[in-house]
Amino acid sequence: MQKSSYAVEARLIGDERIPLLHESVDDLCAAQVHWLVAQDQHDILGAAAWSEAEIDRLVVAPYAHRRGIGRALVGTMLESIVAQRVRVATGRDNPPARTLYEAFGFVHTEDTQVLPGLWLARYEIVR
Repeated sequence: MQKSSYAVEARLIGDERIPLLHESVDDLCAAQVHWLVAQDQHDILGAAAWSEAEIDRLVVAPYAHRRGIGRALVGTMLESIVAQRVRVATGRDNPPARTLYEAFGFVHTEDTQVLPGLWLARYEIVR
């Protein structure tokens, strides 16, 4: 599901070099993060991961977009993160993700070029 979710972002930003799009199962399992999964009966609809003060990833199955799953996952993560300052990054040219984080009060802090031509928008919220 992570690959299909990041494939949607790759189409939005016009770049398939998103590192998490190419992450192996071993890399995924080795990530030192807390996980949250949204599911409907037996189908995984979305997943999110975070560390002490950073949202590491948010993925929603493409067939489940626009159902509020990403919003619910972000809300639950923010309730679980104890830090007063929380960071997140998304593709600079990914309007749906940027709108979602801004709706929670995240403020855009900078754009960072992580690979030539591949830009991230970094956000932060202080609670």
